Amino acid sequence: VRTTIQALAAVLGGTQSLHTNSMDEALALPTEKSVQIALRTQQVIAYESGVADVIDPLAGSYEIEAMTDRIEAEAMKYIDRIEDLGGALRAIEGGYQQREIQEASYRYQRSVDDGYRTIVGVNDFTTEEEVRPEILRVREEVVRRQVERLKRVRAERDEARAQAMLQQLEAAAKSDVNLMPVLIECVESYVTIGEICDVLRGVFGVQREFMVF
Repeated sequence: VRTTIQALAAVLGGTQSLHTNSMDEALALPTEKSVQIALRTQQVIAYESGVADVIDPLAGSYEIEAMTDRIEAEAMKYIDRIEDLGGALRAIEGGYQQREIQEASYRYQRSVDDGYRTIVGVNDFTTEEEVRPEILRVREEVVRRQVERLKRVRAERDEARAQAMLQQLEAAAKSDVNLMPVLIECVESYVTIGEICDVLRGVFGVQREFMVF
């Protein structure tokens, strides 16, 4: 239900691309049933609701315009503050963005815990019934088949070309060129995602969160 409202809001806002998450996506790979519900949600909005029949269904709405002005003003405050801190990178190094997100998250959770903000089914309008969603379990046989397929691909590919592409990728990653053409060539040479990621990790390292207190 929430995803339907979120998707509708995106369409009303003029989105050019839309993906609705499946209801179990936070728990595991989505089941076929949940994927179909997510897809049908988009299709109902697109073909039954009528909101896609006009370019801007909310044009002229005072509330939307006022809300847009408020968001723009608050966003500009953040931009000015980040500029005062020496730019985005300096602000990240100082933990500014992460601290702001954490504080906003804390305020939000407090408003839920205190009952100030209603979350249907969580802190209000709850039921005693325990919902246990169906979880997609990938059979071990499927995993084994994929491992064997990967081994076969690596055994049958042009190994010299694959290794050459990995070297090219490393050189490109160390420069300022666009990586996408090289990545496409890597895939066309049957270089695996794991091999690609290993090279990129070797060049760029692994992102670690700044500790903010």
